[in-house]
Amino acid sequence: MKYNQTILAGLLCLLSVSSYAAVDDLKQKVEIAAARQEADIKNNQVIFFGPVEVTQGSIKMNADELRVFSKEAGSGKTLVATGNPATYTQIMEDGRPATASAKEIRYELATRTLTLLGNATLEQEGSQVTGNRIKYNIGLQQLVAESTGQGDDRVITIIQPEAYQEETPETPVEPIEKQEQQ
Repeated sequence: MKYNQTILAGLLCLLSVSSYAAVDDLKQKVEIAAARQEADIKNNQVIFFGPVEVTQGSIKMNADELRVFSKEAGSGKTLVATGNPATYTQIMEDGRPATASAKEIRYELATRTLTLLGNATLEQEGSQVTGNRIKYNIGLQQLVAESTGQGDDRVITIIQPEAYQEETPETPVEPIEKQEQQ
């Protein structure tokens, strides 16, 4: 039970910090730099060809191609970045970066939802979650990671110990070879 609580605590640490910087970042303008752009005004879509870089405050996305969709009446924009891989980074309030990468990154500005598809990885301070699909709602701090369910494909979570370097053992630890000789 304690092991499950440690995993849950690690995941929460990995993801909870993400909301602190996101609020300020979302108040910033979105700037897109690309090699070329095409607009389909009738269908509320703009396509940027790469390399493409998107910035919004400390948020940065890099992709080979970016599609920006607007719902009718301007009720929200969705950015779909594709690449090999496409990447997403954000500097948290405490100055530490959070990063994500996948073949496709879908960022819905109105719902503050990040969806990573295909070789998806979400990482912060060495802790990471990998899977075929990761969906993270920044505002609600909710994450769902999924595998394809085929073969050995699994969702993998790696949690780095927080206090490992801070703790010092009270008694010196003997090497395994000495313990076995006793």
